[in-house]
Amino acid sequence: MRAEAYLQFNGNCAQALEYYRQHLHGENLFLMPFRGTPGQEQVKQDWYDKIMHGSVQIGPTSVMGSDGGCPEDGAKGMSGCSIALNVPDPLEAERVFAALARDGIIRMPLQETFWAKRFGMLSDQFGVAWMINCEKPA
Repeated sequence: MRAEAYLQFNGNCAQALEYYRQHLHGENLFLMPFRGTPGQEQVKQDWYDKIMHGSVQIGPTSVMGSDGGCPEDGAKGMSGCSIALNVPDPLEAERVFAALARDGIIRMPLQETFWAKRFGMLSDQFGVAWMINCEKPA
């Protein structure tokens, strides 16, 4: 069993998943718009090219998402949770943190803590909350 994140975006799912592919060394980007699927009938015409389902592989985990077809329910649904990203070394943690923080909001600057070589929290430009963690050896 494996738990994976499924994010609800507000019309910018394609941009977010592509951003994560580029900056988190993601692979296998998949984007399925509403257009041409049975889901097309459930959205307004101006949402036909929004994403019904998308995913990007980040390491062994998929980050999945959708524009949901309901603009008023988009990114607001992401409050109260964060994606915890464990990064193997401090330099990579700094690179990832900087990329995700671009045009976002830093909640806790990336810094050394009693449990981590680096730990920081932010909300990215798409409204997704992240916790970047580079653990100290046990």
